[in-house]
Amino acid sequence: MAAKAESGERDLEQTLRPFYDRATEAEDRLAKLEELLIKKGDSENDTKVSSILEEFQLKLNIADAEITSEREKASKEIQKLTAENQKLKYRIAHLIRALNEADSKLAGSKESS
Repeated sequence: MAAKAESGERDLEQTLRPFYDRATEAEDRLAKLEELLIKKGDSENDTKVSSILEEFQLKLNIADAEITSEREKASKEIQKLTAENQKLKYRIAHLIRALNEADSKLAGSKESS
């Protein structure tokens, strides 16, 4: 009976052997596909990250150019306003001097009257 059981186990092993081989082969192929998918995913992610970085770098360059342009405009405006301020101070000084002269003439004419 033991011999019959051993022979039955061998028959079962031989019957299941092709299925086992196919399963092993399928697992190997699946592992390779998963590996390729991971590599492809990484390269796609790297590409996505790279394109996002390039986009941010481009936006940063544009923003830097705009800031530089705005600084130049602000600098020119400051120079213009400073020059205008100096002119106005000059005019105020002359108007005050003229007003003081007019006041002294007026005071002198009141004293002589």
